[in-house]
Amino acid sequence: MSESKRLFFAIELPTSLQRQIVRWRASHFPAEAGRPVAAANMHLTLAFLGDVSAEKQRALSALAGRIFQPGFTLHLDDAGQWLRSRVVWLGIRQPPRGLLQLASMLRAQAARSGCYQSPQPFHPHITLLRDAGQAVAIPPPGFHWSFEVKEFALYESAFVQGRTRYTPLQRWTLGDTLRNPDEV
Repeated sequence: MSESKRLFFAIELPTSLQRQIVRWRASHFPAEAGRPVAAANMHLTLAFLGDVSAEKQRALSALAGRIFQPGFTLHLDDAGQWLRSRVVWLGIRQPPRGLLQLASMLRAQAARSGCYQSPQPFHPHITLLRDAGQAVAIPPPGFHWSFEVKEFALYESAFVQGRTRYTPLQRWTLGDTLRNPDEV
C-alpha cells in the first residue's frame, strides 16, 4: 500500500512580503488575538487535496503541468475574520480573473481525480491567525500589498516536532499562453 501525503496547490508569497505582513500583523493584532501563522507558512491556497497517494499525486502533477495561462497581479487589500473556523485572514477585494481561473481549473481537476474538495466557494486569502476564538478588531481599509504571480506550487503539509510545515514539492510557471497550434 502506498503512503499518502497531505497536499494542496497554492501561491507562495515572496519572502519580503511575508516579513512585511508579519510586521503589519504584529502592529495591528494583540498577541492574545490568536496563534500567528509563521511567515514561512503564509500562502494562498488554490485547491486543498487532502491525503493523496503517490499515484494520484503524479496524475495531478501531470494535469497541473498542462495549465497554460498568463501570470497576474495580486492586490492584498482586504482582511476579515471567520469566527466559526477561528481564523483571521488577509485577502483580495477584487480577485483577478487569472487567479479565479487557476483555482477553478485546479479544484476541478482535483475533484475529477477523487480528491476532497471543500463545499465552500473559493475565497482567496492568506491566514494570519489561527485559534482566534474572540472577535478581533480588523484594521480599516488603507493597507495594500501587490505582487506578481508567475508560478504556483504543489505543497505537502506535515506535522513535524509539534509544528506544521508546508514544503513545496513541485512548481509550475505561469506565462505566455501562445501554444503550438498543432497541440491540443
